[in-house]
Amino acid sequence: MLHQISNGTRREVDGTPQVYYDGYWIKYYEPPADNLEAKKQLIQALTRRLFNHVEHGLNIPGCRLNEARQAYERETDLERKRVAGAMLAGALFNRAADIFTKVVELQEAGVEITPDEALIHQCGKCLLEALELGRSVRHRSGDEGLDELWGEPFRAFSIPVEDFYKGRYLKIAQTMRHIDRIADAMVDTLAGEGFFHGIEPHIRELADAAKNKCGILRTDPMIFEVWPTFVVAGERLCRFDPELPRHASGEQTQRANQGCILIRDGVSLVQHVARARVPMPKSMRAYLERCQRFRRTAKKITRFSYRSSRVLTPRTLCQ
Repeated sequence: MLHQISNGTRREVDGTPQVYYDGYWIKYYEPPADNLEAKKQLIQALTRRLFNHVEHGLNIPGCRLNEARQAYERETDLERKRVAGAMLAGALFNRAADIFTKVVELQEAGVEITPDEALIHQCGKCLLEALELGRSVRHRSGDEGLDELWGEPFRAFSIPVEDFYKGRYLKIAQTMRHIDRIADAMVDTLAGEGFFHGIEPHIRELADAAKNKCGILRTDPMIFEVWPTFVVAGERLCRFDPELPRHASGEQTQRANQGCILIRDGVSLVQHVARARVPMPKSMRAYLERCQRFRRTAKKITRFSYRSSRVLTPRTLCQ
């Protein structure tokens, strides 16, 4: 049984190396060697990924760190100061990446670098300050911050590479569980509605594709199979046509409209979570609450015959 398998168990599944964490089998990648070059590449990749998912305008070059700090310190408006702090955090991340790059170049030139070197210490300070400032940074959707994602460059700096990879597998498993919870809520809310008869397979298709997406690296050749499947699954679900009686009441049309909005927002949330590869608990809770409200306000609508129904598309309903 799955619950008897220990976290970290590895085996071949359908010819692919997999590792087990918290109920999910995830594609396994051999961690790189634990040296400064590997840490440099990892921190750079995590920093690029971070900027790809958070709000716009934060990718400030490290050479502008002093400008960013001065702008943050002189800002008095609280809302503007939050954004200025996020920009400062971005500059700090990039400064840390700059330092690590130079340290690796010195090492490659034969200069001995030890963990207590001043440059290494300065890099750590930049990442720690960026982590503290980044707690109020929002996801690109505007819904919430991504503390887990924001802290990854610092974790990659401060712990062995192998331990970092183990932590990532655990986080991916948690992300997959969140995807399943969102999909379950969509099924529980919509599959029983006559308007959305037959929608469950489309929801499950998206959830499976999303879990596959968050379980592989972009450098994996399988990305050319996994990414199109993921994108198309979301598009198909958004195109799902609700069915209404030929002479639908205003109440029925409104309910179908609300269901279409739940579908669209559910697809968007699953896509955000899968791409970030970390849970988004605040956004998920808000979505689950919306699904519960939809179910609670359900009206007893007279069942209709599908033979006499007409199809209203999401374009018509979700204006």
